[in-house]
Amino acid sequence: LSAYVDTLLASLLPTGAVTGLANAQVLYTLPVSLFGMSVSAAELPAMSGAMGIDPNGAETVRSRLNGGLRQIAFFVVPSAMAFIALGDVIAAALLQTGRFRQSDAVYVWGILAGSGVGLLPSTLGRLYSSTYYALRDTRTPLRYALVHVALATILGYFFAIPLPGWLGIPAIWGAAGLTLAAGIAGWVEMRMLRRTLNSRIGATGLASGYMLRLWAAAIAAAAAAWTVKLL
Repeated sequence: LSAYVDTLLASLLPTGAVTGLANAQVLYTLPVSLFGMSVSAAELPAMSGAMGIDPNGAETVRSRLNGGLRQIAFFVVPSAMAFIALGDVIAAALLQTGRFRQSDAVYVWGILAGSGVGLLPSTLGRLYSSTYYALRDTRTPLRYALVHVALATILGYFFAIPLPGWLGIPAIWGAAGLTLAAGIAGWVEMRMLRRTLNSRIGATGLASGYMLRLWAAAIAAAAAAWTVKLL
């Protein structure tokens, strides 16, 4: 639904915005599906079973949730950094041919960079939602998903339509504002999911030291890749 709304808003922008957004979404959904959705789908039966037969079900669910969060972050953090720092290289390697020029790859990079801001919370949020399903609670993640869609729509319109004009940049770059707005909404949704779940099964989440190491490694890898790119 969020992607559909983004496409509608992109249709209000100059020619090329819808195509650029669609190309970026093809790349953006790969880590979401490969790492976020797959881990969430794999953990759901185990967590559901733990709540049904394990006397320490909440502890088991919390342990599996934290393990899944670490697994997702291990792959998604470098993916997000790749989108932010090397999106032009990725877009050019996969799409640049014929009438898709280097300038088009740079444009897709801008949209990808916006999506990179919200890549981690979007994938973590899918696992948190699966945990609610394991607890036989489908209403809470639905309410927060509706908040996500509403917030992404409001911010997306603001970032895509009036903001480029206020900043003095071409209107076509409003498509990058759409993915940035979706990323902010993803952070809000994930934090709401985590806060409510923590009150039910105890503290969950990723250790700050673990995240610092992941981001440090991702930044170092991006710097090395940038060196190769410049050379």
